Amino acid sequence: MKKNQKENELLKSIIIANQELDIASKNFEGAEGDLIDYYLYQIKACKAKLNYLIKQVKQKNLSFDMMSNLEINLKVI
Repeated sequence: MKKNQKENELLKSIIIANQELDIASKNFEGAEGDLIDYYLYQIKACKAKLNYLIKQVKQKNLSFDMMSNLEINLKVI
């Protein structure tokens, strides 16, 4: 896999993880009973994943501007 392709995959992963966090947060708002704990754990896991991915981006000195461009391209597809 080429370097540029790996960078794009990393940025896509951040976008997807952020979407998963949004979904978990919305589901938590309407959760009842045992689902409250489930969504709390899911939110915590999503945040941990995002933190990890963001650290990877910083270590590779990637620009978050690239992520904005990639996010726009993903919406078009």
